[in-house]
Amino acid sequence: MVNCGDRPYRLNGYPVLRVLDDHREPIALRVLHGAKEITSGFDQAPRPVELHRGERATAVVFWRNLVTDPTVPAANGAYLMVAPAAGRSAESVDPDGPIDVGNTGRIGVSAWKKAESPAPSQPAMPPVPSAVPSSVSPPDGRL
Repeated sequence: MVNCGDRPYRLNGYPVLRVLDDHREPIALRVLHGAKEITSGFDQAPRPVELHRGERATAVVFWRNLVTDPTVPAANGAYLMVAPAAGRSAESVDPDGPIDVGNTGRIGVSAWKKAESPAPSQPAMPPVPSAVPSSVSPPDGRL
């Protein structure tokens, strides 16, 4: 998430997720805050985040393709809708592949975290001077 506005944008908590199928219909999933029921890690408690213009916040979405009951069809999401908090508008986020949650009926999300500022870009280095002046031909006559 990037703050494109002129005022600080405050976050505290977890993004609100909706997973949609190929027809953009919602898939019934329980959204977990943290990773305890899916994997280890990503269980840091939410902290207030304030984003100034151009600053970013990130969250991690995770799931496991696990089939626990052969009588329940597996769910495959194609689209991910993310809102910064309950009651705020959601945006479509490209999941870069299917969201294949199996039939566990759950997906997890980490708390918002302020993204590290990207390192300032280094100025371009001037070209390295040639050891052979342009007016001198190499010994074999080829350039």
